Amino acid sequence: MKIWVDADACPAVIKEILFRAAKRTGVPVTLVANQPMRTPPSKLIDSIQVGAGFDVADNEIVRRIGTGDLVITADIPLAADVIENGGQALNPRGELYTPDNIRERLSMRDFMDTLRSSGVETGGPAALGPRDRQAFGNALDRWLAQNVK
Repeated sequence: MKIWVDADACPAVIKEILFRAAKRTGVPVTLVANQPMRTPPSKLIDSIQVGAGFDVADNEIVRRIGTGDLVITADIPLAADVIENGGQALNPRGELYTPDNIRERLSMRDFMDTLRSSGVETGGPAALGPRDRQAFGNALDRWLAQNVK
């Protein structure tokens, strides 16, 4: 079992929570990004730098995940691919994507994309706040409690 992080857009505070969880539980964490990533010195924490390009990091994560691995991402199409390939996905705001909710998230994403492409200003997500960090930490702890033996 391993935790993979779609690291290019993952907030630093979320990475720090993951680094502490790796040290506490022994579950390895790997950051995957298009740019070099600094990680604390630990045999449990590493990073993979992939080439530049659209979805290169996402494709690398999907290629490497194993059944039951957890992927941290806000990218809904990546989360859908992860679930389809036997993994689990958690976003940085603490929402666990599941086979039951991922289709709805994909539909909403596609709808918002259509609005944006027709000129409607939809705005972006709110900044990650303390409640989001707490929700992420709680969701990660629940996942670890269920999956780390």
